[in-house]
Amino acid sequence: MAFDIAVKRVYEPAQPGDGQRVLVDRIWPRGVAKKDAALTLWMKDVAPSDELRKWFGHEPERWTQFQERYGGELDANDEAVEQLRALLSKGRVTLLFGAHDEAHNNAVALAGYLLRHPRA
Repeated sequence: MAFDIAVKRVYEPAQPGDGQRVLVDRIWPRGVAKKDAALTLWMKDVAPSDELRKWFGHEPERWTQFQERYGGELDANDEAVEQLRALLSKGRVTLLFGAHDEAHNNAVALAGYLLRHPRA
């Protein structure tokens, strides 16, 4: 079964086609009211560790290594990953992030991980 995963900035308005909206950042995004985020769930536990997030610093030259390290953290985080897989089994899930870089962020890395590892 292929997952239907979308990724977008939490600052973009919610759309009917978003499905379940899941914020996958450890820190709440600045300037976003909880009601405006229209979240199904805020999954802090699936976000990269503070140490990894600070090391990465959204520097594109660290992207490949960030994805590998984050994948290792996700491998050790069965409960949170399984919770996401359960949501995905019900239809589209939009992973939301607050970073400015739309190509190099934890939500993109997480979507890639879930597509490569549909089952534990």
